[in-house]
Amino acid sequence: MSDWTETYRPTTLSEVRGNNKARDKLKEWAETWDDHQDAVIVHGSPGVGKTSAAHALANDLGWPVMELNASDSRGADVIERIAGEAAKSGTLTGGESGRRLVILDEADNFHGNADYGGSREVTRVVKSANQPIVLVANEFYDMSQSLRNACETIEFRDVSKRSIVPVLRDICRREDIEFEDDALQKIAEDTSGDLRSAVNDLQAVAEEAERLTVDDVVTGDRDTTEGIFDFLDTLIKEEDAEGALKASYDVDENPDEMLNWIEDNVPKDYQGAELADAYEFLANADRWLGRVRSTQNYSFWRYASDNMTAGVAASRREPKGGWTRYGPPSYWRKLGSSKGTRKTRDAIAERIAEREGTSVGTARREIMPFLSAMTHHCKNRDLTVQMAAAYELDEKEVSFVTGSGKSTNKVQSIVEDAEELLTEQTVEHSGSAFFDTSDSDSDSTAATDAESLADDEASQAASDGQGQGQGQETLVSAGEDGTGSSSEEPDDEPAETGSPDETDDDQSGLNDFF
Repeated sequence: MSDWTETYRPTTLSEVRGNNKARDKLKEWAETWDDHQDAVIVHGSPGVGKTSAAHALANDLGWPVMELNASDSRGADVIERIAGEAAKSGTLTGGESGRRLVILDEADNFHGNADYGGSREVTRVVKSANQPIVLVANEFYDMSQSLRNACETIEFRDVSKRSIVPVLRDICRREDIEFEDDALQKIAEDTSGDLRSAVNDLQAVAEEAERLTVDDVVTGDRDTTEGIFDFLDTLIKEEDAEGALKASYDVDENPDEMLNWIEDNVPKDYQGAELADAYEFLANADRWLGRVRSTQNYSFWRYASDNMTAGVAASRREPKGGWTRYGPPSYWRKLGSSKGTRKTRDAIAERIAEREGTSVGTARREIMPFLSAMTHHCKNRDLTVQMAAAYELDEKEVSFVTGSGKSTNKVQSIVEDAEELLTEQTVEHSGSAFFDTSDSDSDSTAATDAESLADDEASQAASDGQGQGQGQETLVSAGEDGTGSSSEEPDDEPAETGSPDETDDDQSGLNDFF
């Protein structure tokens, strides 16, 4: 028997069930693609019709489809094929309208690929694509922020029970299957908005029964994904080590997120020695996750899962009962509240890195703390002005580096002085760009007079026996300048050698402050 999810896959957008607004938005994106030329991310829970909608859209518009899967191939292979298809001319490879549709399924799985930086390369490709691209993802926030910002986004929500039942009823009639309406209602309830799973369940039960009844559905009920709150209750209060580990297999959370959930909620039920033991296992799990991040070897996940589930359950020494109010990890709230601060920090670090020729990470970890210590609360005002000018910081950024908090009159005056200093430096380093030839002739005459005066002074000092030190300095200065090597022709500006006010045009960044 053929797979009913493929046999009854929607062929047009009008057949896509349960997401009318998302379906219409996807159609509008495609019809106006020539105007904006943006890729689109279609995201939502598994089985709600995201990929089917993309194929149905292509069928409606007469566009050929090129489908790729990020989790089945190595990142570099997928990216190369995306780039190739997206760059092709529509007049050569497109359908009736001169277009072809590139569909990248499971686009949120690039973080687990063998090729590091895959997400960054996909972002580059979608920004320069000559063909429309649909990226299909289950977990929208598992994708990089730069990739999300480069695309339009359309969310497909879970399909409601009242939308699933008509689909199941239509399939039964086409397959000549007798059924009880309550049986279809039961299947729709058990699949929790997953239309694809509902169709799979219907087919599994129909193959075993001549007539579909509620009892058939109950006995043939499949395993479903366990919610994180139910799992926490199972882990902390009910199951032993082996049972907790097996229960974790049905939780739709990656080990990093699961660790955060457990870490925040264990103290609500565990106390004393059992809490200490539980945290020791959680610490071991965190070490294994650190190895995963450093080596990209995801086989280490199993050891992290063993520690955070079986280990925590084994730490329980007393029976637990009653109801506990579990909640999401507290660091989620912290990330949300600190988002603006992190954006400011990263913007400053990027500017420092560009000027100093270093990485953004080095600028953030090593240079910024150094600057903060030197300019704490703007106490060293001149240095703070030079820093603001060197990195072109605004009031908010100066306040961040110096720890001054909200913008004050002092910070405003520092930024104003920095702007004036930056203007002066621009004019100073511009050479003769802002002056005409007459000004240059005058400057040349003045320089000649100064040179003659310097020669007279040097000769007089030598004859009196009092200018030996100055003559030596003049000789050294002339030799280093490269314009002369004899003491008879000293440098035209010997008095300024070693002046603290003199700056080298090639110096930049922190060197400007010393």
